[in-house]
Amino acid sequence: MTSPRSPRFHGRVPREAPCAVPGCQEPGEFRAPASPRRSPDGPPPYRWLCLDHVREFNAGYNYFEGMNADQIMAAQSPTAGWETESRTFRAAGSADLPPRWADFKDPMDALGARFRQRMDEARREAADPRFTREEHRALQLMGLATDADRAALRRRYSELVRKYHPDRNGGDRSHEVRLGEVVAAYQLLRKARPFA
Repeated sequence: MTSPRSPRFHGRVPREAPCAVPGCQEPGEFRAPASPRRSPDGPPPYRWLCLDHVREFNAGYNYFEGMNADQIMAAQSPTAGWETESRTFRAAGSADLPPRWADFKDPMDALGARFRQRMDEARREAADPRFTREEHRALQLMGLATDADRAALRRRYSELVRKYHPDRNGGDRSHEVRLGEVVAAYQLLRKARPFA
């Protein structure tokens, strides 16, 4: 009959080297931090321990050590982590950016802000049906009102190209994405029926 206990343990790495605890001859198969203190400079150095010594190390570990009651409550909050900056999925300065999660304490507030942004777009489109949704976004990106004429479109396009072109910024290419968006918006709008 086989034993009901599994011979495998989570985190075990079969090794021949002995346990890092002086005098222990068991194989050191479990990785543990060399110090129980967390380092602000990144992960601490590790050492290899046997099963008994890693259990002893884990029994003495306290994640909340050194925290006051408010810090412990904040760490246990179900929304802990929402206030941190998340990575950007669109280039900086692109039109129609959704609200940043980092700007909100509650994720439902961020969803509500995105809904309100979509409603504003729908109202803008309903107010002037001469333009398609893409044309409305292009107008917004260019910073033009719906009553602008072809001359105003050309003037604004020239201003934005001068502003974002690397030759006008000492070779700085950080605005190339925005410049591409401006060119695409102009190409779309110059063919739009109200500007024809």
